[in-house]
Amino acid sequence: MLPVKSMTASVDFYCARLGFEVEQRNDHWGWAMLRFDECRLMVDQSINAHPAQARDSIVYLYPDDVVEYHRQVRQNGLAVPDLTVTFYGLTEFRINDPDGNRLWIGQSTSPGT
Repeated sequence: MLPVKSMTASVDFYCARLGFEVEQRNDHWGWAMLRFDECRLMVDQSINAHPAQARDSIVYLYPDDVVEYHRQVRQNGLAVPDLTVTFYGLTEFRINDPDGNRLWIGQSTSPGT
């Protein structure tokens, strides 16, 4: 669950830009459950105790095909850095959501992992 300043803005970002779908949503609470394939992500305004503070969370997303997902995200209009290969064997790109939550999106490039 990610603390967010605006559930509506976060839902728009994750759905329109990253390909998630709304599975459940409660506007009164400022909460939504989002789904991308088997991944579930909750965004919640009510746990955002200090809205002006920077976020320290990192969410790692593991799509089945990071190259295709990277292309899809760019096609959705999001400016994202090029794919890189990390020292720990993932092909990935890193972005921030509208609330500063860090999203690291990668796929193993090492055989057998």
